[in-house]
Amino acid sequence: MSATAGHFAEPRAQPDGSAPFVAVAGLSARMLAQSAAHAGYQVAALDLFGDRDTRLYSKLWIDIGGQGLSIDRGKLRAALQRVARLPRLLGFVTGSGLEPHIDVLQHAAQLPRLIGNDADATAAVREPRRFFAMLDELGIAHPDVALERPERPEGWLRKQADGCGGTHIRAAANADADANADAEADSSRYFQRMSAGLSMSALFIAARREASIVGYAEQLCVASGALPYVHAGSLGPIDLPARVTEQIGFAVRSIASRANLRGLHSLDFLLDGDDVSVLEVNARPSSTMALYERASRDAWPRGLLAAHIDACLDDRLPAARTNTPMNTPMNAPSCRVAQQVVFAPEAFTATRRFSDALYVDPVCHDIPNAGTRIEAGQPVCTVLVTGDSRAALQRELQRHTQRLLQRIEICLEPSHESVD
Repeated sequence: MSATAGHFAEPRAQPDGSAPFVAVAGLSARMLAQSAAHAGYQVAALDLFGDRDTRLYSKLWIDIGGQGLSIDRGKLRAALQRVARLPRLLGFVTGSGLEPHIDVLQHAAQLPRLIGNDADATAAVREPRRFFAMLDELGIAHPDVALERPERPEGWLRKQADGCGGTHIRAAANADADANADAEADSSRYFQRMSAGLSMSALFIAARREASIVGYAEQLCVASGALPYVHAGSLGPIDLPARVTEQIGFAVRSIASRANLRGLHSLDFLLDGDDVSVLEVNARPSSTMALYERASRDAWPRGLLAAHIDACLDDRLPAARTNTPMNTPMNAPSCRVAQQVVFAPEAFTATRRFSDALYVDPVCHDIPNAGTRIEAGQPVCTVLVTGDSRAALQRELQRHTQRLLQRIEICLEPSHESVD
């Protein structure tokens, strides 16, 4: 397969030296960097991996990795101070993984402007005491919540409000066995009763105390050891009945107005029949934006990160279709899309051949560099496929995941291949 069949084939703007810079930061910054580059911005990417396609879309990459798969606050702050000196920098956008650091970043001096919510808006949807009290005042359904460990913890989950990707969710009954339980006993910890329903999300853009829904997606989760709900991907856009979208639309508009949200957000909820139960709001661009950019290319000619920047800096919402109900996604998709993270079944080192094969494969994203050591259970890459039905998407995900696992097996075989 030629290189043009892979990442270079995706149409995108070619930022020149006169274009403004945008910094994007998270555990993985590839998706945000790709969307920003597509919009014509010059990109500074800050993340843990420095994957090949992240660097493809970025003028500058800076490592902010800490122990394991975590962000080092000192590295993050130093990286932001460095990018603050870039010419024509608009500011920085946060991705997944920055939740534990956002309060510090919003108040620290000598850092770029945060393109997102202010501290009060973030706290309104991320502090459990404030958020669930707001839902109760607005009459929005949610699972039972407790700020202290229930006397009978069976059937409850323990969560961290500043967590992400499901790695912060544990069964409350096992909390005492967690060596970090005492360290996590802070204002961000809370308990939520397990409830029935399909895990879903609604991506929306907010500004001027208004909100427009981009689309709905199904969340894909896997169990990993003591972690029952590790986020592994998403599938969408999903069509929902009007009686369901009315509930979601009311929740989105009410929360966005009350909290004065700005930019892209995702509302996570459980769907049980026609009943919607809100779980949380992620006050930042969500990974599901990749679904809608792929499914509705014509609707987002500059990509969704550009829409996020417009909403945050100019209080401007995307132009909606005329005569379209507020609960209806703004643009009809041309296809359905699914993305899924593939985790390493055992530890291995990415060879040059492995990295090159993924790099030219059009369904693979977040491509590890040759020589990268990937431990068992850690992400290898993200597979993104298109189809016309849920069943077709699931078949494609399974087919490409199996092919990727076979490539990993080759890496595990004794070889003298150089990774340099």
